[in-house]
Amino acid sequence: MIAVKKPVSTNKTPRTVVQDLQELGGMAREMAQEKVEQVRSGAADYANEGREKVRQVERSIEQYIREQPLKSMLIAAGVGLVLGRFWMRR
Repeated sequence: MIAVKKPVSTNKTPRTVVQDLQELGGMAREMAQEKVEQVRSGAADYANEGREKVRQVERSIEQYIREQPLKSMLIAAGVGLVLGRFWMRR
């Protein structure tokens, strides 16, 4: 079915045009505020997920260190040695 458009009235007064524009501006502002809130909510969700993943990694590292303290110390010393040599070259 073909939609029939209503003819646009050109007999509007300047006051009516201003009111229409204000209404459209208000609707646009409301839509923008809704989108901003959706983005904020999504960003907060991602931040919370990221924090939880960091906590999980932290717990697993702590557990590994408790289970194998000597190996952990040797790895840390090796990483420190490599980083120290890297920075000394500069």
